[in-house]
Amino acid sequence: MAEGGFRSELKPVWCEGCGNFAALDALAKALETTKPRPQDVVLVAGIGCGSRLPGYLKSFRLHTVHGRALPAALGAKVANPALTVIAVGGDGDGLAIGGNHFLHTLKRNPQILYLMTDNGVYGMTRGQASPTAAPGLVSKSTPYGSIETPVDPAALAITVGATFVARGFSGNPRQLRQIVLNAMIHKGFSFVQVLSPCVTFHNTYPELKQNAKEVPAEHDKKDRLAALKLAWSETPYTGVLYDIEAPTLHELLDSLAVKAKKAGPDTVEGLLQEFA
Repeated sequence: MAEGGFRSELKPVWCEGCGNFAALDALAKALETTKPRPQDVVLVAGIGCGSRLPGYLKSFRLHTVHGRALPAALGAKVANPALTVIAVGGDGDGLAIGGNHFLHTLKRNPQILYLMTDNGVYGMTRGQASPTAAPGLVSKSTPYGSIETPVDPAALAITVGATFVARGFSGNPRQLRQIVLNAMIHKGFSFVQVLSPCVTFHNTYPELKQNAKEVPAEHDKKDRLAALKLAWSETPYTGVLYDIEAPTLHELLDSLAVKAKKAGPDTVEGLLQEFA
């Protein structure tokens, strides 16, 4: 597919400098490299600035309600395993109202890419603090500074059982493109947290450009504790934190189907087969 082949005719309406532009570019490049047919790709989003992303790419698109991108994406993948299914959205969408879906999709390990653009605020509704907001953040909803402990989505994903976890930074687009490409070709659930500053309400570009570091070359991506150590570090490490192989949801479902076919008449499956 030619360069730009996955871009739709719609033009992004994000604020100039928004970190979502880099996320869009990385995902478009990954699709152009892996070359699925646009009609075989399903992009699913919830609500928020990051959830506008599917409209800017050529594919089937499903715009769900707030926080529900992952169950809809899971349903599409289970219904048609041949599809390339990608869920996108922000930290508020995925970790607040969508937090429970995030956990349970992770542990099922479906063949889905989840791209979370994380800016620490609800940018579409005037910058209230999100679940990843840093302590002390002054916002519309925390006028005296946030007093909550922030959620670390990468560490949470590693803890729950994700098989691919990476963190990128919109200010490092070359690395982000490679991260998203690696996530696209991973077997199983791939989670990519994109540190995506909101230039309007919470511009963290200066701090991230100064403090973000790439994952050390010697890091063992199969070492869960080592991955957690990097995820929890005060230094925002970017790159692939964790990458292992494990049975996917479809492999497990196929094994259940085989067991059901072998079921005897004294099992529930065997009884149900009598009425098939």
